[in-house]
Amino acid sequence: MLAKSDFNITEAIRFFNTHSIEASYLVPTYVGLGKSIMDATSPLRVYLKDKNIHTYEGQIQGPEGKKIVESFFVTETNLIPTKASLYRPKAKGKEGDPRIWFSKLPLYAEANNLLGVVVFNNAIYVVNLSKPAILASTKDQNSPLNILFRKINSTQSSVSEELLHKLREVASKGWIKTVTFGDTGIGATLEYFLGIQINSSKKPDYKGIEIKTKRITGLKAKTRSSLFAQVPDWSISSLKSSEQILDAYGYKRGDIKKLYCTVKATSPNPQGLVLKIDESRDILLERYETNEDSRDVVAWRFEVLRNRLLTKHNETFWVGAATSNLGGIEHFHYQKVLHTRLPFASNFHTLCHEGVITLDHLIKRTPDGKVVEKGPLFKIKPSDLNLLFPPPLQFSLV
Repeated sequence: MLAKSDFNITEAIRFFNTHSIEASYLVPTYVGLGKSIMDATSPLRVYLKDKNIHTYEGQIQGPEGKKIVESFFVTETNLIPTKASLYRPKAKGKEGDPRIWFSKLPLYAEANNLLGVVVFNNAIYVVNLSKPAILASTKDQNSPLNILFRKINSTQSSVSEELLHKLREVASKGWIKTVTFGDTGIGATLEYFLGIQINSSKKPDYKGIEIKTKRITGLKAKTRSSLFAQVPDWSISSLKSSEQILDAYGYKRGDIKKLYCTVKATSPNPQGLVLKIDESRDILLERYETNEDSRDVVAWRFEVLRNRLLTKHNETFWVGAATSNLGGIEHFHYQKVLHTRLPFASNFHTLCHEGVITLDHLIKRTPDGKVVEKGPLFKIKPSDLNLLFPPPLQFSLV
C-alpha cells in the first residue's frame, strides 16, 4: 500500500523523527475512499497496540466488536474533530481483515496521499504529509502541529553524562593499541579501557546504555552499523539451521565454504537471496528468487525484531574511532559519539521494506568441519539512523 503513496515514505519518517515523534502510516486508495475502507496494516496494528489504543487480535467481528477512538485531522491552522473506527468485518468462515476508517476522510485527503498517524493522550492525530502547507506549519510556534509535537517531546538520560566523561578520558590517551586482533578489536579495546567485562550477553553494555564502535578511517572503515544479531525463528523457517543455509547458498573460498553477503528487500543479491514482508503474519521472510526458481529460506517474527531493537538500543552511544597501523599493529583513537535514545520500533518494518535496514550473513565452515555463524546481523547506514531514532546528539571526544 505504501508503494502507491504520492509522498516518499522515508522522507515522511525523517520528518517525524526530526521532531522526535513516532508515527505510523496509511495510504487511502480510490476504491477505499469510495467504500469508506482502509486496511489496518501490520505496522499500524503494532503501533496502535504499543500505544494502548487497540488490539485487533481476538476482536469480535462485525459492528458489535467495533471500537471508536477520538481523532483529529491536523491542518496548518486547525484540529478538525473526527472519529476512528477500528474493526474486523464479518467474513464467512474466516477472520475479517483488520480495518480502520476516519469519518469524513474524503474531505481531508485524496487517493494516494500519505497520512501520518500519531497517538497522543489516547487520541489519534492524522497528518496529511502530501499537503506542503501542513508540513511547513511546523515553523509556526502556534500551529496545531507544532504545539502537538512540543507536547510529545522526550527527555534525556542522566547516566549518559557519566559515560561521556569516561569516553573523553579514553580519548585523551590518544592512540591506543588494540587488545585483540581482527574486526572485534575496536569494541574490545574500548570496553577494556572503560572497565567493561567482555561477555556474550545481549543486554546493553554500560548501565543500560549500549555502546557500538565503528572505524571511521582506514581500510576496515565500515559503511553500515550493526543494530543487533538475531537468528531466524527456526520453527517457521523452511531451513532449520545455519549449516543448511550455508550448504544451500554458500560458495567456496579456497578450502573454506562460506556465505558472507548482504540481503535487502529491494532486489535479490548475487546469491539470489532477498527479503520479503508477509503482512498478514507480521513476518520478515528471506527468500531465494531467480528466473528459474523461488522458495522460502528462513523467517523472523517482526515482534521479536522490534523487541530486540528496543532492548538493545533504548539508549546507545555510537562511538567512532580513527585507526592507524603503527608498527604492524592496529591502534585506535576514539574521537566522536552519536547519542541516540528510544528507537521508533514501529518504523523497523517499513525500513526493512525500503531497503534501509539490511541483513548480513556471516557463515562459514571451519577446516575441522564446524559451522560458525556471526550473525545474522541487521544493519543500517549511520546517515539513516535518524529514520529509526529521534534526533541524535553529537559529541566530539577530542
